Order: sequence, then C-alpha cells, then structure tokens
Amino acid sequence: MHVGQLRALFERGITPDLIVGTSVGAINGAVVARDPHPDVAHEMLQMWQTDEARAVFGQSWSRQAGRVIRGRTYTLSAKPLVDLISMHFPPRTQIEDLDLPFVTVATSIERAAERSFDTGPLVPAVVASATVPGLLPPAVIDHEHYFDGGLVASVPLGQAVRRGATTIYVLQAGQLDKQMTVPTSMVETLNVYVDITRRHSFTHALEHVPEGVTVYVLPTGGKPKVHGLKALMSLEHTAERAELAYQATSVELDRIAGMHPA
Repeated sequence: MHVGQLRALFERGITPDLIVGTSVGAINGAVVARDPHPDVAHEMLQMWQTDEARAVFGQSWSRQAGRVIRGRTYTLSAKPLVDLISMHFPPRTQIEDLDLPFVTVATSIERAAERSFDTGPLVPAVVASATVPGLLPPAVIDHEHYFDGGLVASVPLGQAVRRGATTIYVLQAGQLDKQMTVPTSMVETLNVYVDITRRHSFTHALEHVPEGVTVYVLPTGGKPKVHGLKALMSLEHTAERAELAYQATSVELDRIAGMHPA
C-alpha cells in the first residue's frame, strides 16, 4: 500500500523533506530517505517481492510451534527481518548518512514509552520499530528492550510536527479508514482491539495538530480478496495492493490539487 501511495505522490512532483516512519513504515521510509529518486516506489515493490521479504513471516510452522513449546515469548526468528533491512544498508550505516532527515519510533519496554531515533545506527533502530510483539523477540539497543513503535504511535504525527513539518502526507496501511464493526469471534476481537488502539493514538495526535499544519491521510484503495492467515502473510498480493493504493491515492491527490490550484 505504501508503494502505491508513494508512486502517486512522486508522479505529481510531491517529494519529501522529512521522513517519519513506524514499523513497516520505518522500513519503507528508510529506503526512501536513503535515495528519494522517482523510481523508488518500483524499488520498494521489488524489495517486498523477494525471498528475503517472504522469509520474515514465512518461517515454518513447526519451528514456530517449537518455540512456543520451549516457552519462548515469540514465534519467529528476527534474523530474516535483520537480513531484509541489511540488504539495502551497509552494517555501519548511520541515520545521519541518509539523503533525507529520517526519524523512526519504537516502544521501550522498560519505560513503557515512545522513543524516537533520528541519529545513530540505522538497522537496529528500524528493526526495533518493526519488532511485532509475540511474533519477534524484543530488540535490544544500549541494554534497553524495544517492541514495535505502533504500540504507542502507529502514525508518528507528533514527531513530524515537532520537527517543523507544515504539510504532512500520511501513508497508512488501512487502519485509519477501516470500517469498525462489533467482533463475532476471538480473532476479530483481537483485531478490533489493535485497530482501536492504533486509531485512537492517531486521532489524539491529529486533534492536537497546531494551526498552520495540514495533514492529508492517503487512502489504501481497499484490500484484495484474500482469505486466511497464510494468504495474508505470503505477500503474494503485494503488486495488487500497491495498484489499488496507487489508483485511490491518485484520485485523492487530484481532488486535493483541484481544491488548491497553483
């Protein structure tokens, strides 16, 4: 979805001065901040269709079950995630080395609080931001443990505002415009819980955006008709998701341009 939204932005000459990203947005955002060229959306699409990307959540069910049986607090190895990010950045890459200012957010376990990273080693910061609780082991930076930044700031709007952003484009993955319904199963209950938590943090931040700051939430175009956890995790519908987001975002950006002609 980020791929399609980004493609629509770049086609219209809308390019970033600052990238702020959480979770998968941290991964995609770092790639853009490294070299924000017009074809970066295509580069990202290729990245998410590699074996390395599929390996992040495509690890064998037997190994995942084995970790649960052995009493681990996670089911997946973090190595594929580290490998995916490291494909695009040398091991010693610093956040300051990127072409654009870049900020990512992770959740400190010890402090139960948001922490932003805008300097220092890039790969550990991005890994920390994308460490999904229950699936991946906590990331460790300077003896402190971190989970996914989405727990506290699924859309780190405040980070962008505090750094002086006046026009903000939110590339979201569907949580912000999803129609909420009363759950009818345990799985749906967990999904609703996560969606409400993420949406609430963004809504709260949006309500406190200062005067003079404009925020555009880009649409996703909906989701392909996929069924089951395996279909969701396989990434086989990546190109289709990107195209849906591209078409919807193109319409929305043209609408915005019509409201504010040059």
